[in-house]
Parts: sequence; structure tokens; C-alpha cells
Amino acid sequence: MLQKDLMKLYYSPGACSLSPHIALYEAGLPFEAVAAPTKTHQLPDGTDFYTINPLGYVPYLTLDDGRSLHEGPAIVQYIADLVPDKNLAPANGTFERYKLQEWLTFIGTELHKTFSPLFVPTTHPDTKVAAMKLLQSRLKWVDSELNGKQYLMGDTFTVADGYLFVVTNWGQYVGVDLAPYPQLVAYRARVAARPAVNAAMKAEGLIK
Repeated sequence: MLQKDLMKLYYSPGACSLSPHIALYEAGLPFEAVAAPTKTHQLPDGTDFYTINPLGYVPYLTLDDGRSLHEGPAIVQYIADLVPDKNLAPANGTFERYKLQEWLTFIGTELHKTFSPLFVPTTHPDTKVAAMKLLQSRLKWVDSELNGKQYLMGDTFTVADGYLFVVTNWGQYVGVDLAPYPQLVAYRARVAARPAVNAAMKAEGLIK
């Protein structure tokens, strides 16, 4: 069994680090959240974030024994495995666990990274058009996969749902309309209504 060390999550409001922030609230584990804005890379006390995480990006999770994790899909699975009774991830070694990893990989490579150029002002217009077209096709597929299901893995919320919610939340900032995907819209409403999601978003100042 994994040891429940005191954890510190470095995050930037609304960024992909919101996913492990949600996972920590869902898990009910004690943790400290430290803002590390992606624009300034400066912590509230003035510390240069690069001195803590040389990569300079979030999420970044540290344990009280000095160990750390710096990739969202790895972090959320670590959190889930600390509280197996919460069913935030299927058990290791099961086929369902690989399906969870499949979703985390898809969200990270096909959605997250496709959204990225839309946030960069200097991205060439043709590149943005191509990214938008790819996103639309991927979101259409996700919409079909959600048909008849409460969550990505069925009736149980998992850490993959937190990640999908966070990434699709970016649509409002870059002009990606989710209205054509009714299953996804309804799904997002279900996830947004969860107390842990609400708590994480409030903690990051995204909602009042």
C-alpha cells in the first residue's frame, strides 16, 4: 500500500493542474495547494518556481520525503491509488485500469495538446484552423462515447473525468463551441455539480 505522505500541489489557476486539484478533493486527502502562475513562474512568497521544478510547468506534486511527480496523468493515478476505497481508478493490473490509462492518454495527446496552440497569440492562423478542425472531430467522438454513460468509465467517476472536464473547460477561452456535443455538455454539467470539483474551482478562484 502506498504511504499517504503530506502532499504539496503546485498549480496555475484553470490550467491542467486543476485536474489533480480535483482529484485531491475527491480523495479527501490533506494537501497544500501553492499557486505557481504559468505567466510569472513566481510563487506567492516570491520564490522562482524553476528552483523547485526545473521544467517550470504545472502540475507538480511533492511529498514530504522529497519525492515528486510532474505529469498530470501520473499524479492523478498516484492520488487515486492512495484511496482505493474511493474508486477514483480501477485496480492496477485490471483491464479497466488500462482503459483508464487509455482515456488519460487520449485526453492528454488528442485534446490537451491540440488546445495548446489556440492559447498562443503567435500561432499561425492556418495552424489554429487545423487544430480547431482536429478538436471538433475528437470532441464529436468523445460525445458518441458518452452516449448512455454517466462518466467515461460508466457509472463511476474517475480521475479521467476530472481531466476531461478541465481540458474541455478551455473551449470558452479559445472559441471552441461545445453546443454541437449534447452528451458532452450534459456530462460536463454532472461533473461540475460534484462537490469536489466545485471546491477545487473555488480554491483556484475560477468560481465564487
